[in-house]
Order: sequence, then C-alpha cells, then structure tokens
Amino acid sequence: MVMAYVLAVMAAFSNAMTTILQRLGVETAPADTTLKFSLITYAMRRKVWLLGFLVLIAGFLLQFTALHFGRLTDVQPILTLELPFLVAILGLWFRHPLGWREWAGSVTAAAGLATFLFLAAPSGGSELPDLADWLFVSGGCVVAGAAAILLTRIGSPAWKAAMFGVSAAIAYALSAAFIKEMNLQIQQGWTTVFVHWAPYALAAAGLAGVFLSQNAFHAGPITASQSTLVIVDPLVSIAIGISLFGDHLATDGVRGPGEAFALLVLFGGVFWLARSPLVANVKSEADMEQHMLSRRRRSEPAGAVRAP
Repeated sequence: MVMAYVLAVMAAFSNAMTTILQRLGVETAPADTTLKFSLITYAMRRKVWLLGFLVLIAGFLLQFTALHFGRLTDVQPILTLELPFLVAILGLWFRHPLGWREWAGSVTAAAGLATFLFLAAPSGGSELPDLADWLFVSGGCVVAGAAAILLTRIGSPAWKAAMFGVSAAIAYALSAAFIKEMNLQIQQGWTTVFVHWAPYALAAAGLAGVFLSQNAFHAGPITASQSTLVIVDPLVSIAIGISLFGDHLATDGVRGPGEAFALLVLFGGVFWLARSPLVANVKSEADMEQHMLSRRRRSEPAGAVRAP
C-alpha cells in the first residue's frame, strides 16, 4: 500500500505540471472554439501544450500503477495534492515567496487528507463488478457530466469554467474506475485484457476528460476550474469505489463524522489554495518566455557577449 501512496503523490505532481502547461496552451485560443475539436487542433500547434500532454501521459501511467497496488478510495483522494504542488511549482519557478495563504492552504489540505485516510482505513476493493453495475454507474456519470456541460450555457466565465471542471472531474473519476477494472482483469491474465471492454471505455472516458479539461482552462479563471476538478474527482471516485469494487471505509463510532469533517478540511484547503494569487495569476506563455529570458540574462557574467 505504501507503493500506491508514493505513486499517487508522483501522479499528483505530474497533474500539477500538466495543468500549468496545458492552461498556457489553450488560454489564447479563439472564443468560438469552446466545445469544438478546433480547440484541440489549436492546442496541438503549441509546443507548451504538447509538452503538457507528454506529462499527462506520465501522470496517467503513474496513476495506473498506483491503482494496481491500491484502491480507488486510497489513491484518488491523494491526487488532491495536485493543488499544493501547483502552488509550490509556480512559487519556485517565478521565485515568488509562498505567503501565509499558501502555507496554510497546503498544511490544511495535507492534514485533512492524512486524517481521512487514517480514520477511513480503506479495505476491500477487489470485487469484480458485473456489466449491469457498470452500465448503471457509467450512465449516472454520463448524465451528471452532460448536466454540468449544459450549465455552461449560462453564467459568468468563472461559472462556465467551474461547470466544465465538474464534467471533466466526473470523466476522470470514471477513467480511474476503468483503470481499476483493467488492473483486476490483468490479475486474471494479460490475454483477457484486450478482449475486454475496459480498455476501450478507458480510452473514451480519458479523451473526454482531456477535452473537457481543456474547455475548463479556456472558459474562465483557473481558480474556478481547479477547485471543481480537484474536489469533485475524489468524491465521485470514493462513491464508485464503494458501490462497484466493494471498497469499505470504517465508519463506526466517531470515524464517520470524523471522515466527513476531514474531507471538509481537505477541500477547504484546496479551495483556499485555488484562490492564491500564484494560481489566479498564471502567466501567459509569452510572459513565461520573457521571464525565462530575463533569468538567463541575470545569470550571465557582466560584459558577456551573446551571439546574435
């Protein structure tokens, strides 16, 4: 189980890098590309987005392996550490000292996560769901995600980004469930995996998650999209883990209320971090290039001559 935790933390770090790079890749896309494939074709012409996509693949592989060793209820809540990592990366990259908001949010989120995992003591999680259960859960996720997409037709840019974030989070949670199904199939032999429906369902849900998250980054403030992405994903994953795979959370005595409170603390820390100026003011790609150039110039010896 320790391996699952380590890999999940590494996946959270990869997700933070992906968020920064892909946000930079789509933020200047034309407004009329929302919910169109042209948003992806625009992004694919930008090197920063392609780099983010490579990091996304690395994060996926880390998450896949983590779910081989652990349960959905173990792994998915740990991915909320993406936001503390995001703040730390931005602070280090731009040499911006972390203030009390960033430290308080990070400590709060980490404390809430540790408390939840300690009290819940997840167990089980090795049941193989039947097709009827999968259809019910997948159908519920599709309906909920479609409802969130419809809600993007109204409201402010922040509201639209948040609703796209909700739909992307549901798609990613469902993708994690398909990953878990594949891992359970692998235990019965590799030959059974590719004749099973799970890899193809994973591809569909994963692509939907990528498409919707790009729309979330493009639609409005990253503070809105990241709050919902990071909070909704583990909540949906916990529900799926319990209902499909037989994950069991200890809820006897004070554990149940304690777990609920720990999740509130965790999500409160995430929500607080999402409103950090470091996250809210993610720079454009041009600003980042200028920042890199100025750092390079400051590091050069006085009087050095640069090649034309």
